[in-house]
Amino acid sequence: MTVEEMKRIKQERGYSLAQLSEYSGVPLGTLQKIFSGETEHPRYATIQALTKVLSEDGEYVPGGKSLVVQEAITYDAAMKRQGDYRLEDYYTQPEERRVELIDGVFYDMSAPTFVHQHILMALSYQVQDFIRRKGGNCVPMFAPVDVRLDCDDRTMLQPDFLILCDRSRIQKWGIMGAPDFCLEIISESTKRKDYIKKLQKYTDAGVREYWIVDPLRKMLVYYNWKDEYMPHMCPLEGKCGVAIYDGELQIDLDAIRDLIQEYPAD
Repeated sequence: MTVEEMKRIKQERGYSLAQLSEYSGVPLGTLQKIFSGETEHPRYATIQALTKVLSEDGEYVPGGKSLVVQEAITYDAAMKRQGDYRLEDYYTQPEERRVELIDGVFYDMSAPTFVHQHILMALSYQVQDFIRRKGGNCVPMFAPVDVRLDCDDRTMLQPDFLILCDRSRIQKWGIMGAPDFCLEIISESTKRKDYIKKLQKYTDAGVREYWIVDPLRKMLVYYNWKDEYMPHMCPLEGKCGVAIYDGELQIDLDAIRDLIQEYPAD
């Protein structure tokens, strides 16, 4: 069911957004964004919940909860404990809430800072320009893109930046399996997750190279699992070669340092 069809049926039945939120279990703020046009592409789970209510057999019965609402309550992610969450819970999160799911645990993702986004843009430009000139199958992407790292239902990550060379892993919803290269730009709120939790997940999943850009300390920590398992640390100065391209792709670290100095990092 399209959003335009939902608008028509909502108007025909005289539902308010508050009623539709109650019947479907979709947060009121999410509905306001969908029906105002602010959210152009709602999550699949959100569309499914609204479709059940607005279809003929989803008619709400005054004075009682419909089966649709009972199901929404029964499987409400808020009723589970950390460690028990699955992809079905990930897809039912409100549109305005960004999370990662790691081994059944939800990790909230705050909005990225200004310098965070500028670093991503600078990195993306350098990598895309290199790939464009050299050709090949590798695809660079930056967040938000869903990565089902372990191909199970307990983990879904959104790396800040990645390079994927096996295009068969690209799905309509995101990426199934490990990218070749992952990069995270850390903040005080994410450093434990990026330095420890994601490091272990990326290692186990078969990511070939992992970079951690630390704007607060103006440092780069990188792991070249293609050739070795020892970490490397260097200040954001000069250039650093990407191992999956045998060092031929050189990232300008001076440009990243200049962005950090120009804008507050956190």
